Amino acid sequence: MSRRIFGITGWKNSGKTTLTARLVSELVARGWKVSTVKHAHHDFDIDKEGTDSHRHRQAGAREVAIVSGRRWALMHELDGEDEPALGDILARLAPCDLVLVEGYKRESHLKIEARRRGARDHTPLARNDANIVAVAADFPQPGEVLPVFDIDDVAAIADFIEVATGLSA
Repeated sequence: MSRRIFGITGWKNSGKTTLTARLVSELVARGWKVSTVKHAHHDFDIDKEGTDSHRHRQAGAREVAIVSGRRWALMHELDGEDEPALGDILARLAPCDLVLVEGYKRESHLKIEARRRGARDHTPLARNDANIVAVAADFPQPGEVLPVFDIDDVAAIADFIEVATGLSA
């Protein structure tokens, strides 16, 4: 199944998560079904020590599903396997209108680069990534050849994403 995918990329502290969350809210308010994939460069755990599901994992369960009347989650232990490719994760998602992907700098989907004054690095990623098609920044971007949006102009960025992904066609 072909999916509409659009990424939000940038250096640490560039505003990726805030922009992603605000775009989800804006696009959902417009009537779109939106899913997200967030790449983490660090060890993380969505489970808490002492919970039943944590005990299942500690006992050696390879996958643990937690299911309730409001939501469900699936945790998969890699146990030395390589991190799954973005395509493998996308294949596990339920059908939706758009998947916003936060991170995954090296993948080949269309992306907007977030740039904030407080970012760890200010080296533009777009110079070396033809898949970055726009910039969202909180400071002037003189000489930038890509479309530049104020990082807080979420409506305009959402308009751009709708056109770029064919949602508005």
